[in-house]
Amino acid sequence: MLAFARFMTFVFPAFVVVGLQKVHATWIGSVTYDIFPGPIFWFGLLYGLLLAVAAYGMGLPDVSIQRGKALGVALGVSAVAAGIMSALQLLAGQPLVGRFVIFSSALVVAPIQVGMSMLANSGRERAIARDQVVFVGGDAEAAQLWEDLALNPERPALVVAHLDEQAASETTNPGRPLVETVRSNQATVVVIDRGAQMDQTVIDQAAELHVGGVRVRTLLEFYGEWLGKFPLSELERESLFFDISEVHGVQYARTKRMIDLALATVSLIPFVLSVPVVFLGNLVANRGPLFFTQDRVGRGGENFKIVKYRTMSPSKNAGGAGEWTAANDPRITPFGKFMRITHVDELPQVLNILRGELAMVGPRPEQPHYVVQLNEQLPFYDMRHLVRPGLTGWAQVKYGYAADERDALEKLQYEFFYLRHQSVWFDLRIMFRTIRSTLGGEGKGR
Repeated sequence: MLAFARFMTFVFPAFVVVGLQKVHATWIGSVTYDIFPGPIFWFGLLYGLLLAVAAYGMGLPDVSIQRGKALGVALGVSAVAAGIMSALQLLAGQPLVGRFVIFSSALVVAPIQVGMSMLANSGRERAIARDQVVFVGGDAEAAQLWEDLALNPERPALVVAHLDEQAASETTNPGRPLVETVRSNQATVVVIDRGAQMDQTVIDQAAELHVGGVRVRTLLEFYGEWLGKFPLSELERESLFFDISEVHGVQYARTKRMIDLALATVSLIPFVLSVPVVFLGNLVANRGPLFFTQDRVGRGGENFKIVKYRTMSPSKNAGGAGEWTAANDPRITPFGKFMRITHVDELPQVLNILRGELAMVGPRPEQPHYVVQLNEQLPFYDMRHLVRPGLTGWAQVKYGYAADERDALEKLQYEFFYLRHQSVWFDLRIMFRTIRSTLGGEGKGR
């Protein structure tokens, strides 16, 4: 159901725009004309793509949005796409997509997008009902699992029962407690932590349930499939038991670097165009130096200077060690807040990418004193420095800011998941998620 909603949201706008172009060319325009295969057709497809990307960026249909709000979001999608196309037409000096097509597309596409959002919401509710989980393991792991499923799962699920290892393997109960718990709660998934996996009684019951159609997962597998992260209890144990594509796969590393160089070169255009805008904004509400540089730890533990537009007042924004930055940090100036919300402050980092210090996607680089601090607390933390840090990353789009050591540990769970599953397609997925985060449809990651 969600797959169908995605297809309709992403593909349908292109058919609508081209269809309306044909209607205008045949019946409405003062002069009949042919849209195939000239530039009018291709610009129509471009406008359809803008509608699809804007919908994804604003959360349709993947993010749960209430019915009343969905129409406003869908109209916002049309407004964003129309604004971008209008800017392109202004730069081109000629109409690329007619006003009839732009406004009519909004009338047709917006209701469909609302309907697909509601359909996706229904699919998520059914998924929760379908993925009813019985967890076998410790109390701490159970509490963490409850908390993680309530945040931002990749697949929704509900924990309907929890048994510790002793209760699940109680031999004095002839009814086999794990089997009875699953059946009485009509559970569809059994998740077993590391300790319970060592208990043969638990494994025998899990095997019986598996034969009966119940899915059985280790805690590590469940976190990967449903949450897109490593479980906290498995971080240290699993830190050495997987290949990292950027380290162990030469072809991926070369392809990733070529993509980085291509995207960074293209990104030089908005960076150069942003310089005078940021300069004028600084004069009004952010007086001080235009750029901000700071030491960060890169690949192999080597330090480099990250370059950003300055968003804090100069007296509180020296290039040395600083405090953890919160999402609504009072040190941020008014214009700096605008740049952070729009992510304009990140544009100068294309220079770091071109110099090979950053990648488009990877773990976000931290300040050296935080790295020392976190290495003392987490012996496996340094693994993230085996790869080139990124402008964006899986932890950023899933979790957002790290305001303290606890947040850094939470983000590390996502970073280890990224290291284990590095691929070109995963990188592209993260880039699209970043678009959504930037446009406000999901997450607050930076």
